[in-house]
Amino acid sequence: MSENMDRLDNLLNAKSIALIGASRDEKSVGYGILMNLTQGCAEKFYCNYSKPFQGSVFAVNPKADEILGKKCYKSILEINEEIDLGIIAVPAPAVISIVKDCIKKKVRALIVISSGFAEYNEEGKKMQKEISEIVKKAGIPLVGPNCLGILNPLNNMNASFAPGIPPAGGITFISQSGALADSIIDWSIEERYGFRAIVTYGNKADVDETDFLEYFGQDKDTKAIALYVEGINNGRKFMEVAKKVSKKKPVIILKSGRTEKGMHAVSSHTGSLAGSYEVYKAAFKQSGIIIADTVEELFDIAITLSNQPACGKNVGIITNAGGPGVLCADYCETIGLNVVGIKESTLQKLEKTGLMHPAYSRANPLDIVGDALPERYEAAINTLMAEPYIDGIIVIQTLQTMTDPLKDAEIVVAARKKFPDKPVLCVYMGGKFSKEGVRILKENGVPDFNDLKKAVSAMKFLSERKEWIDKK
Repeated sequence: MSENMDRLDNLLNAKSIALIGASRDEKSVGYGILMNLTQGCAEKFYCNYSKPFQGSVFAVNPKADEILGKKCYKSILEINEEIDLGIIAVPAPAVISIVKDCIKKKVRALIVISSGFAEYNEEGKKMQKEISEIVKKAGIPLVGPNCLGILNPLNNMNASFAPGIPPAGGITFISQSGALADSIIDWSIEERYGFRAIVTYGNKADVDETDFLEYFGQDKDTKAIALYVEGINNGRKFMEVAKKVSKKKPVIILKSGRTEKGMHAVSSHTGSLAGSYEVYKAAFKQSGIIIADTVEELFDIAITLSNQPACGKNVGIITNAGGPGVLCADYCETIGLNVVGIKESTLQKLEKTGLMHPAYSRANPLDIVGDALPERYEAAINTLMAEPYIDGIIVIQTLQTMTDPLKDAEIVVAARKKFPDKPVLCVYMGGKFSKEGVRILKENGVPDFNDLKKAVSAMKFLSERKEWIDKK
């Protein structure tokens, strides 16, 4: 394990946590964090993924004897057990004293949730600087201040005041904004997309985006890394780390502070300095980082790259409706993907199945006609996926009375397993009656998009990923 992995491991894989600032007030941050640690989320946000933290939890509040069934200690120094992670959620002026107590206790890592530091005023900047100096001297990693916290679904650790914990998966999200992470967590629970970890780091008095990028770049459970950043302290070091990490796994970034107004907002939000966005973009591209333009695109890319293999530019399109197929082809050609011509030998294979409609298109897009039952989809998908000259496929389904979204989804999932080296993306065009099929796709790592252009963009990112891998 590298020095950075060892240093940060107690933040992500703590076996014992002390919450300093546990509260009896059900509307407070201290109560919410304790609730999250003891049952995975607040009662009103309960979901199937909500489970208590698997390690030991200690509550510290000098004015209470017990909260949520947990004995309260007057100080962290009264706890006899060793503590891997201390979470501090008290007013800013009290933080320095508590950090010193945690160091005396030999706590191995710290998260400071409290705000009121560099993002607030000059006095806050001074307090943050002092905290930074104290923890660096002690060699203890500190996340924050002014952050949401950290979530690790793999061990049910919700060390945050987020509304709940998402299902486990392969995406790690590193965010300077806690509120943005909150919304992503809510979305992921609804959409059933999984995360390896969600990390928010706020004002980064100590640990920053580069430290976490390096950590998760070496983490075997992380398949793709998504970042939201406002400013980067040491650009050269970040790019060096990103270049190494992006060779092994996809790194996708959404950068705010792109305009003069945005840069001013960044300064007041987390106290960060934001430089020229054009300079950032050039550096990101040189480091193999994929740049997202929106939050939705950030996760469209991350979900696709964490579940699907990189591929070439030759795309096959299968559809049960002509119009969507034509639009998809237009988007592919516009964005630089090749809607490859279907060879005569492939058409012969399709004919031999005996499942093609007499009016099917015999071209790419392969329009298998509106009355297509699952068996016809299966024949078309497996035939095109088996062809060496087709690098990946986009499957479009529109809803007719005979369409079977659930069975069609099962066929796509089976094909994905049969051809693991080729990506398959779906566009289930519909809503209520396609929902169960979409659920099957997502639960099995097949991205489904509610828009043709989004699916094409995702395929483009897969091809660019292959270009980067081949180049390196």
